[in-house]
Amino acid sequence: MSKANTNPEDFEAAASRSEAVAEFDDHNTGFVGKLQHLLHVNPSLVPLIVLLAAIVIFGLLLGSRFFSPFAMTLILQQVQIVGIVAAAQSLVILTAGIDLSVGAIMVMSSVVMGQFTFRYGLPPTVAVVCGLMVGTLIGAVNGWLVSRVKLPPFIVTLGMWQIVLATNFLYSQNETIRAQDIEANAPLLQIFGTKFSFGGAVFTVGVVFMLVLIFGLAYALRHTAWGRHVYAVGDDPEAAELSGVNVHKTLMSVYMLSGLICAFAGWALIGRIGSVSPTSGQLANIESITAVVIGGISLFGGRGSILGSLFGALIVGVFTLGLRLLGADAQWTFLLIGVLIIAAVAVDQWIRKVSG
Repeated sequence: MSKANTNPEDFEAAASRSEAVAEFDDHNTGFVGKLQHLLHVNPSLVPLIVLLAAIVIFGLLLGSRFFSPFAMTLILQQVQIVGIVAAAQSLVILTAGIDLSVGAIMVMSSVVMGQFTFRYGLPPTVAVVCGLMVGTLIGAVNGWLVSRVKLPPFIVTLGMWQIVLATNFLYSQNETIRAQDIEANAPLLQIFGTKFSFGGAVFTVGVVFMLVLIFGLAYALRHTAWGRHVYAVGDDPEAAELSGVNVHKTLMSVYMLSGLICAFAGWALIGRIGSVSPTSGQLANIESITAVVIGGISLFGGRGSILGSLFGALIVGVFTLGLRLLGADAQWTFLLIGVLIIAAVAVDQWIRKVSG
């Protein structure tokens, strides 16, 4: 039997090697590593910091003109439509998809609500329900083509965008239903535009709906089995399937819910502009993707917080209002937003490279 090694010099050498390993590990988990881990765990932290920084900068430059309750709530009113549509877009992007048809679904749903009320004489309540059903149905078609037929989400929703947009113009005959007619005969269609004051600030029902929707979805994604399934499908659909997640059912629910949310956005759009116009909301798909990307939700799926999409929409609103009050050319807004989009994707890649 060999004698155990009890040489003190050997113990010192082993301790020295352990300290070297410990120092190496500590180097890997230094400030940069901890920052990357923090951003990985809290993906909405970066857009929140950018939002607060933008508010402080414009506040210092503009003073009370920007920090007034009216200006702050005006930003919320301006981004309410984009915020609602971005919530729908966020759900799809979390599953590693993308929905280019969100704007067309929104407008088509609003047109159905208006035309069913004024062309067919249906009660506004029934017309609204029909509009919500149309949005959900279009979302279901998108979901079926993606989950069952296995077509790429980009191609499916690009085609659906063209189909719904064309159907919208053909069905409405490019007719705009005036705000005066809606106000006199179907005020329910404009309910999201109803304003009320609170503490010197002016809110609308649409703003309240946007906030309730986003916080409700944030809770569902974080604390329910459905939410965990959404993240799992976006991270790795094959692994999710093997672990017992019904990928088809999850994707169908996401696309249908996205369509329903876009239909609500169409209802809110009527309240925002007062009328039903088939030409409104043309850039909603791009604006929603912009808010989602700036909000820190990964385009590769499986990572991000829906609260980030709200922060992303607010960042755009803050820059737009702040630069307008400063008298700057509107093109500066597009320039800065473009920089933020590229920076947001770069940060996402950086976090994924280290945390992966």
